[in-house]
Amino acid sequence: METQTRTALVAGASGLVGGFLLDALLEDSRYREVHSLGRRPLPKQHPKLVQHTVDFARLGGEALPPAQEAFCCLGTTIKKAGSQEAFRAVDHDAVLAFASAAKKAGVQRFLVVTALGADARSRVFYNRVKGEAEEALKAMGFESLVILQPSLLLGDRAESRPGERVAIVASRVLAPLLRPLASRPIEARTVARAMVALAHSAPQGVKVAPSGELQQLGR
Repeated sequence: METQTRTALVAGASGLVGGFLLDALLEDSRYREVHSLGRRPLPKQHPKLVQHTVDFARLGGEALPPAQEAFCCLGTTIKKAGSQEAFRAVDHDAVLAFASAAKKAGVQRFLVVTALGADARSRVFYNRVKGEAEEALKAMGFESLVILQPSLLLGDRAESRPGERVAIVASRVLAPLLRPLASRPIEARTVARAMVALAHSAPQGVKVAPSGELQQLGR
């Protein structure tokens, strides 16, 4: 059995999926060290955890520790970011900056959370930015790139999002009527579990895992 042979880099561990992912990696016996990158330290301590306070806009000038895998859970909303430009700076620019730095650190497997409906040609700004980030990541040449596309995320957030809360309640009520798994809302914990599972079974090349597959992998 493989034990404590891997090192992982994680960006976005303060977020909904990222928090569950970090916990899962710290509990996984296959990881020796988990390096968390964020704008501020997390209120968490663990023998495996190494925290790095970074400015993603300037990440290109920093050397990250050598690692086999990198997990990207960076993301925000236009409302929280304040503008489309600020949203793009996180969901596109910061994602690519982390990926570039991870590539330089020797990362072979890069896993990223985007969104169901991501499409670089979409007329919807949110979906288009997510899709453009996916296309740029594909061009980076990782040995393995895994793109997770969850549907509406369920879970308790630190910040209040009234509109999203209404959508979540409605989705839970309507879930039995939705197409099986494909478009149902998905628990953030389920996405995190699926992310770890995909890291251990990632094929060479690019793999896109839509929400329905994540529901099954993260059980």
